[in-house]
Amino acid sequence: MTIRRMKTYTGGQGYVYQYYFVGKRPAPSALSSSSTTEYIFDVTSDRKTTFAVSVLLPEQVLGAWAASHGRRLTEAEQYGAIKMRLFQAFDEIEDMMAHGRRLEVTAETLDQVLTTLGVQ
Repeated sequence: MTIRRMKTYTGGQGYVYQYYFVGKRPAPSALSSSSTTEYIFDVTSDRKTTFAVSVLLPEQVLGAWAASHGRRLTEAEQYGAIKMRLFQAFDEIEDMMAHGRRLEVTAETLDQVLTTLGVQ
């Protein structure tokens, strides 16, 4: 039996989210046409209904960042960027279950969240 560490985040919309990381995998072709990694989180805002949120990180975005910075992101840096994208959604999307189940990390988003984290 796997014990998950439930974490809490208070979003900008006033909701208190609880979430935990489920895992990552290559994204199914139905979600992305290019090589993409899907990070999956289970999320609840009411402690009754839990739903999956996928955060997609395309290899093309990682490659562009690596080309402009002269190095690839580490696994920890990638995970940090993914969590920051999830937090952005918690802050910006009022109804995560209806409108925030599939999030994508764009080149602009990646630069923004990595700057916030202090990653050069």
